[in-house]
Amino acid sequence: MRIYDSIVAKKAKIGVIGLGYVGLPLAIAYAHKASVVGFDINEDHLDEMRAGKDPCKELEDSVFENADILFTSSLTDLHTASFYIIAVPTPIDKNNKPDLTPLLSATETVAKVLKKGDYIVYESTVYPGCTEEDCIPLLERISGLKAGEDFKFGYSPERINPGEKVHTLAKTIKIVSGCDSESLDEIAKVYELVVEPGVHRAPTVKVAEAAKIIENTQRDVNIALMNELSVIFGRMGINTYDVLEAAGTKWNFLHFFPGLVGGHCIGVDPYYLVHKAAELKYHTQVITAGRRVNDSMGSYIGQKVVKMIIAAGKPVMHSKVLVMGITFKENVSDIRNSKVVDIINELYEYGVNVDVVDPYASAEEVERCYGIDLKKYPQGKYDAVISSVAHRDYANLDEDYFKNILNDGGIIADIKGLYRNKINTITYWSL
Repeated sequence: MRIYDSIVAKKAKIGVIGLGYVGLPLAIAYAHKASVVGFDINEDHLDEMRAGKDPCKELEDSVFENADILFTSSLTDLHTASFYIIAVPTPIDKNNKPDLTPLLSATETVAKVLKKGDYIVYESTVYPGCTEEDCIPLLERISGLKAGEDFKFGYSPERINPGEKVHTLAKTIKIVSGCDSESLDEIAKVYELVVEPGVHRAPTVKVAEAAKIIENTQRDVNIALMNELSVIFGRMGINTYDVLEAAGTKWNFLHFFPGLVGGHCIGVDPYYLVHKAAELKYHTQVITAGRRVNDSMGSYIGQKVVKMIIAAGKPVMHSKVLVMGITFKENVSDIRNSKVVDIINELYEYGVNVDVVDPYASAEEVERCYGIDLKKYPQGKYDAVISSVAHRDYANLDEDYFKNILNDGGIIADIKGLYRNKINTITYWSL
């Protein structure tokens, strides 16, 4: 019996390794169609999942009901699976180089339980060639099995967008690839169990890896252009959002906007492609320039606010600024690689006192990751307020609200243009 038929008949189990933003939704989706072993090394998160809660706060409690899934950190439990999916983070280090530690660690874990006839599919975002050049040799060495003969492998890049309620896993076409025609067919059918629009069958694993890496690289480069334009238009004294609104009336204008580019996808993935290109003796120009622009925006915004405080006749040293939002994007709790922290650090450099609030972020996580004391509410009056993340909780705040928390001559810096055309009597600036 082929692997797909065995999974449908519940004679074979799916093992999902890494139960974060990507792995948990995938595991739960499969658990309503098949038997699943959900594997993770974070025992606190496993306890929450066993209680029917998503630690990332992306899934409703109801999706855990009637789900055929075992949440575990046991290799013995994981050994009962036959179709493994690795969905762990692929971050960068302090030098912006790929950090494959989580990926290779997960690979070692699967290698210890891999059996003849098993399948393994990678979902983690990597540079083209990583699966076959870095992961498969490690699997073979530890397991003693031969890829393509004793076990099959493939790559199917994740396309889950944190906070997204429309383009979900079930509603988004999935790219799939396999080490041969048989594995491609089986992997495609397994993913078609949970993806309504179906799958796109990439001709090779490298093509599938490359397709994923350029999805976010394309967005990064386009946002970098918007950020550079915002700097130029700022010097001209015109609002970038006004310009984009006007230009957007043309049918083929691409709708990108300026802003901070953080998180674990757009702000990270291009560096994987840059790394691989350098190995091939090609030094990227457009991609690297885009990264440089986007990585500089936090400092640029911090400096702009400082200049506005000075222009308002206030002393910068010991001035007080409120930063509204520290997650990497709106309406999520994820603070990984948040570029809001770059703004805060820039303000610290000038001796500014900074308070940070965020209705979604965990105060414990913010303290642990960044050493920042997250406040529940604004504390008194401020010389400037930076609206850094467009959380839905902030959308309906009006000018009176800001007047109540700003000192005379106070400033609003609106990074996402959330209050454009709504502020009339307070000094206002946006990208």
